[in-house]
Amino acid sequence: MSTDTDTGDDRMEKINVRVPESLLQRIDEEWERRGYSSKSEAIRDALRDWVNPPVTLSEETLADLEESREQADRDETVSAEEARERLGLDD
Repeated sequence: MSTDTDTGDDRMEKINVRVPESLLQRIDEEWERRGYSSKSEAIRDALRDWVNPPVTLSEETLADLEESREQADRDETVSAEEARERLGLDD
């Protein structure tokens, strides 16, 4: 294992990882298309998501969002400006 330093980053350690050829081919097809400057950057980002998975919404929150969408479809919503006016709030 060797140690590299990227500008502005913590010390980096190089690791060797074996992946199936088909997975490597997909990584090669995707990293640049998704805007990464290197394959290593893309893989580091994926590993960060694995260690710290993105927050998922609770079932209750998803239900509230669905209800909100339905209210909007039925024109039962008001603008933020109208809500402030109704509540007597200033900006």
